[in-house]
Amino acid sequence: MSLKAKLEAVIYAAEEPVTLAQLAVLLAEEALEWKAEQQAAAAAQAAESAGSAEAQAGVLPQLNDAFPYLELEQVSTSEREGAAEAGRSEAVVAPGTDAGEASAGSENAEQAGPGDAATAEAEAKQRAKQRDREVRAALGQLLNELIAEYAADGRGIEIREIAGGYRMATKPEFHDAVRSFVKSLKPAMKLSLPALETLAVIAYKQPVTAPEVNEIRGVDSSAVFGSLLARKLIVTAGRKPVVGRPILYKTTREFLLRFGLKDVSELPSMEEFEKMAASEFDEPDMEQEDAPNGVAEFNADLSLEEDGAESVEQTKLDLNPPESAPSGAE
Repeated sequence: MSLKAKLEAVIYAAEEPVTLAQLAVLLAEEALEWKAEQQAAAAAQAAESAGSAEAQAGVLPQLNDAFPYLELEQVSTSEREGAAEAGRSEAVVAPGTDAGEASAGSENAEQAGPGDAATAEAEAKQRAKQRDREVRAALGQLLNELIAEYAADGRGIEIREIAGGYRMATKPEFHDAVRSFVKSLKPAMKLSLPALETLAVIAYKQPVTAPEVNEIRGVDSSAVFGSLLARKLIVTAGRKPVVGRPILYKTTREFLLRFGLKDVSELPSMEEFEKMAASEFDEPDMEQEDAPNGVAEFNADLSLEEDGAESVEQTKLDLNPPESAPSGAE
């Protein structure tokens, strides 16, 4: 099995995005072998090119003797030997880690005394870092090739960089088909409209405090913050250096995973967000209907939570006004 096929299988099987560091630990030896094969192939091609040039140089003097009027370029013997030697030297490539560096390191370790132990350890760490960089560079090249192959083919999925890792996802052009299928399933996570509003404010204004969110929404969102924290969609991010030192909040990696984002910079602009929101509420299945208890159900995929309880209580007060005092005794 090729290394590229292994990368494809691992990314497909992983439930969460696979990072380059994880792949480097898992496929380090295969990556070094693949790099050595690529270097050997390049060196063989260079040697072949040098050999063809040497053969051509050996034929030129004979042609000059037979056809002096052509005035072909003369190549000296020393130049031919230098080109051949250069080709042979390029053909010597160490597989995986450099054999020359390893032998030099072993000789230095043998000659080094106890006082040079720290230096030897530092050199070993440096070689380990260099090896890790080589592994990541090889895997990164293969991942880029995989991403380009998936983008060029007429497939319905692609490999995307999400939340610091790589993950297979459906292509945007097939959004309608996927959306129709997903809507037929029971959602894994339910969020009320107040929770979605609060999460959107935090995503666009982060890091932001609870009073700032309340000011933007116009209502108290204290209960919603507890729900979002419990679901690990937001997390505290220190305190704001103002009077009272209120807690700051920001979105988490779980938020990026749930919404399929590489980072928060991929969030749509406010204009795009407003257009999407308008199109969502224009659909027939998204229209508001009066529930038996008098509370509006915003969406089949949304449940009334947190702030919904406050809305229910306010609705009951509006539907049951206090009885007026009698005007007088009969």
